[in-house]
Amino acid sequence: MQRLDKTFSYNFLFPDGGQKLFRITLDAGAHYRNSSREPRPEWTRLPHHQCPHCLLTPADTSHCPIAVNLAELVAAFQDTASYRDCTVSCIGAGRTVTKKTYVQDGLSSIMGIIMATSGCPTLDLLRPMAWFHLPFAAVDEALFRSASTYLLRQYFEVQQGDQPDFSLDRIKAHYANIERVNHGILERIRHATVLDADRNAIVILNSLAQILGLEVDDSLESLRPLFR
Repeated sequence: MQRLDKTFSYNFLFPDGGQKLFRITLDAGAHYRNSSREPRPEWTRLPHHQCPHCLLTPADTSHCPIAVNLAELVAAFQDTASYRDCTVSCIGAGRTVTKKTYVQDGLSSIMGIIMATSGCPTLDLLRPMAWFHLPFAAVDEALFRSASTYLLRQYFEVQQGDQPDFSLDRIKAHYANIERVNHGILERIRHATVLDADRNAIVILNSLAQILGLEVDDSLESLRPLFR
């Protein structure tokens, strides 16, 4: 089955009538298509608060791919408070999801899909989930999707002759590295913003990664009753 590009449009509508619209396009391999023509800010350069475990080098990659793809979004909300009321709509994949919420929650949903599809070697583990993006996912939904996606990856690794990880032993290290990436991005944008919406959106993503890691440590016990 041939896949085409997929687009998600996020619209922020504020009580005063203002709005902000962002369009996210993924190619058939679930990689983010960045169409921005704006200059890359200094904070997007790879050595600027580079993650200590980063597999990229300045000799081969001048800028952090996640930072480059987040730059336009960060600039648009750099002077926005995290708890500003808004109504956020996500249009894509044949459906529209709308939620009355705070700016930080809408930004967290957008940042999650962009970060997973930007070409960061660490976050590439999450890229398949981005193709089936679920806006404003609750913690239990995120846990189910994460575990299912990881186990499906193991199935394909068996098909390739690789050693699978059906016991979820390796996923713990993956989530530890995901937390390191979140901290690195947070440090990058800390001095690029005036108010805290962008920063708190990353904090939300990191809190979710921490919760998922704890659930794995608990052998996914919260999901077990669903399979009895």
